[in-house]
Amino acid sequence: MWHLVLKEHFVRGELGVLDLPAQERSWAWELGIRIPRPVGHGPSRFIPEKEILQVGNEDAQMHALFADSFAALGRLDNVTLVMVFHPQYLESFLKTQHYLLQMDGPLPLHYRHYIGIMAAARHQCSYLVNLHVNDFLHVGGDPKWLNGLENAPQKLQNLGELNKILAHRPWLLTKEHIEQLLKTEEHSWSLAELIHAVVLLTHYHSLASFTFGCGISPEIHCDGGHTFRPPSVSNYCICDIANGNHGTDEMQISPTGSISTAESLCEVEVLMEKMKQLQECRDEEEASQEEMATRFEREKRESMFVYFSEEEELAPTRDVSRHFEDTSYGYKDFSRHGMHVPTFRVQDYSWEDHGYSLVNRLYPDVGQLLDEKFHIAYNLTYHTMAMHKDVDTSTLRRAIWNYIHCMFGIRYDDYDYGEINQLLDRSFKVYIKTVVCTPEKTTKRMYDSFWRQFKQSEKVHVNLLLIEARMQAELLYALRAITRYMT
Repeated sequence: MWHLVLKEHFVRGELGVLDLPAQERSWAWELGIRIPRPVGHGPSRFIPEKEILQVGNEDAQMHALFADSFAALGRLDNVTLVMVFHPQYLESFLKTQHYLLQMDGPLPLHYRHYIGIMAAARHQCSYLVNLHVNDFLHVGGDPKWLNGLENAPQKLQNLGELNKILAHRPWLLTKEHIEQLLKTEEHSWSLAELIHAVVLLTHYHSLASFTFGCGISPEIHCDGGHTFRPPSVSNYCICDIANGNHGTDEMQISPTGSISTAESLCEVEVLMEKMKQLQECRDEEEASQEEMATRFEREKRESMFVYFSEEEELAPTRDVSRHFEDTSYGYKDFSRHGMHVPTFRVQDYSWEDHGYSLVNRLYPDVGQLLDEKFHIAYNLTYHTMAMHKDVDTSTLRRAIWNYIHCMFGIRYDDYDYGEINQLLDRSFKVYIKTVVCTPEKTTKRMYDSFWRQFKQSEKVHVNLLLIEARMQAELLYALRAITRYMT
């Protein structure tokens, strides 16, 4: 009788490999019940499992965050387990995501999850697509919509053009795109609905960047997240494998590779010295506005030649590509092929002075939540760099943020873009551009090749800067187009 109850729980998906004691796992195998176990070791393929906080070892603050995440999502996902390196940011992120997906708002719940699927699919992010397929069905979404975008309501299909432009070339967005969505008679969007959709699209485009940038592993219950093997594998019992006790042959390769510790330490020292020199130069003299504009254009041009060609082009799988149209549409530099896109000057349209108030007016409280999240990511510091303490990292953080916005054609008149080349080396620029523009092409080699002596938490911090700068850049183009439509 017991084995029938056990089998029923597995069939219904109510039990996983970690829910059973070792003896019962062994019995289950004898009964012919196939027990899933994680394919990977820990929440990330890039970060050694031993460096990630283990559930059960967290302090009271972390425990409260985990509880909030579980209460909001019904799960403790791998994104949360990696973001917990930075609890202050994670708290803001979870609060914002919870509000977007579950609190009162212009869009019905199943629309929200479907838009999340559409956005994640543009970057072939099956991790996020799988999570939101489950959530979509859980809130009563029609399973037929999951067969392909053409099966979804026309109103959602109409969002496809906005989704692809925002994901890959947001500088091409115009007020005409907005007008098309708002004036399509019976399938039209209201302004409030459109703001909600835009925030969801930019949130999930950016979260796809974090997922690939940190090498997030699939959840055990999703495709690619589990395997079925008998209790004895390579001389280890299933309980050892499930609990993360692996042989040395399965350990991750040291991120420093063949680079000596002395060389890596030297990199940190050189970077700190450059930061110090830039600060001193800034205090002594300031470049003219003409020179600052020239340096921006030079950096923007140079960013087009930062690319990584090691990986072959990835063709989207049918499982993911059915959720969006025009699969050949992807990232292209904005000044290639003779195309000239006017510089987006933050002094003319900024998040603080324009975007924030527009979002808050049409979708109350979300502007405030986003503003808080942007500020935490941008200002987050522990005053450390690798093994050094009491370091002012603001110059470096600003260079990373402004480099991303520069790649999107966004200029700050008061910033000297000459600092970027001083502080960001080529391997770091390759990583940044890949994670932000074509995240699905990110590799472990790229992740390992920058900041080789820095802590894993500092690399995750970089990813938080990347996703928030990217999200704000997309939002600026979308909100400017909406403002132009309204005026």
